[in-house]
Amino acid sequence: MRPETLDALMAIVGETNISTRAADLYTYGFDASIHHRSPDVIVRPRTTAEVSDVVKLARREKIPIVARGAGTGLCGGAVPLMGGMVMDMTRMNTIKEVRVGDLYCVVEAGVVYDRLNERLAPFKFFFPTSPGSAEACTIGGMVATNASGMRAIKYGATRDYVLGLEVVLSDGSVMRVGTNTIKNSSGYQLERLFVGSEGTLGIITEVTLRLAPKPKRQCMIMAAFDSLEAAGTCVSELIATPVLPSATELMDRTCIQAVNKTVGSGLPDCEALCMIEVDGEPEVVEREMGMVTKVAERVGAISVEATSDPKTMARWTNARKSVMSALSRFGERFVSVSLADDMAVPISRIPAAVKAFQEIAVRNDVVIGTYGHAADGNLHTKMLVDPMSEESWRHAEVAVGEIYDVVLDLGGTVTGEHGVGISKAPYFQRERASALDTMVAIKKALDPDNIFNPGKMQDWEGGIIRHLRYPCPDLK
Repeated sequence: MRPETLDALMAIVGETNISTRAADLYTYGFDASIHHRSPDVIVRPRTTAEVSDVVKLARREKIPIVARGAGTGLCGGAVPLMGGMVMDMTRMNTIKEVRVGDLYCVVEAGVVYDRLNERLAPFKFFFPTSPGSAEACTIGGMVATNASGMRAIKYGATRDYVLGLEVVLSDGSVMRVGTNTIKNSSGYQLERLFVGSEGTLGIITEVTLRLAPKPKRQCMIMAAFDSLEAAGTCVSELIATPVLPSATELMDRTCIQAVNKTVGSGLPDCEALCMIEVDGEPEVVEREMGMVTKVAERVGAISVEATSDPKTMARWTNARKSVMSALSRFGERFVSVSLADDMAVPISRIPAAVKAFQEIAVRNDVVIGTYGHAADGNLHTKMLVDPMSEESWRHAEVAVGEIYDVVLDLGGTVTGEHGVGISKAPYFQRERASALDTMVAIKKALDPDNIFNPGKMQDWEGGIIRHLRYPCPDLK
């Protein structure tokens, strides 16, 4: 990058808030995915005005910009494919307003999810989307990917809570979209256009979020099964009862064994588990716990354990959250990678999906751990690969394609909560084929010089085993 450009960036954000140090550039080339590409410079703005000035400079000099929160994304969305600039938004971390009487709060993009809920807790309200990276992920990143988590079945995803946004467009202008009101019928819902856009249309600097009251009581039921398909049937039968749990987490034998081996969680030795959470008024929780227990037993649970003890519930939840890291320690040469990672299928098709995933693993000689927020049809498969082996990556890539074939055949979607980025791009393009021209046109209209996160989603070309963070040749 030209020295004059670096001087101009320093004048905007200050000398201590840009970096071209090799170690920093390398570090900012990662998110939590399998991909890596180093940027040319890192910029850390503090205000919307600084973001605007940086964007104006970048557009004049045709420098790509990738906005980044905490880097917890699992699909390569924050990886700067074309080099250029990574804009670290974490200095913009002010909670500007909390107005529980109006059911909203206003936060800057770099506010961490858990910090926001800590601020809301004394009011007995929360932002309930519950992403797995809650202790680190930022609100701006959540909006950009329409993130959610284990409680989406009852409380919805980020999109359902975004009332308004402040966004810096590609010419540096600042646009406010949405309202501070719960109801809004005014024209195009532009705030929803930016939710899930993954930084390709503009840079989100401020978010107005709807709030929800915290439930008075929570309980969990852990049901063990002698087959993964039976656990999947439990989920679909539960929803059809109808019971609307606040969370339903599914784990297969591979995940159970990995977690028990590596973190000593003491989960039952079985083929599959369902951890089902219900919340609300105490009498409702008591009634729904009984309903959940009856459904689990009716579909063949070999054991059912219920608890309202916060420590036990936290231990079970932490066991489920440990799956990805635990799988990486499950074998000598293998690491757990995010490939076919967060697909979603209609809830009634969960049994068919998990059965097919097991068959794909056997057919392609790969180890696949299946788990997920199953009550909303959101499933995860983590594959164990030898990162140094081209053959291992090739087996994994074939298995990924077959998994997404199944998901789409079942009427599902390739990503339920993590976004598209790189890892889902070819399959996303297949799923949304009839809409791609429209997406390209929207991108061109809002970002004519293609400076915002170029090469992602609809613009990605080729396979997904590329720009690897591992020292193994890319597979063409």
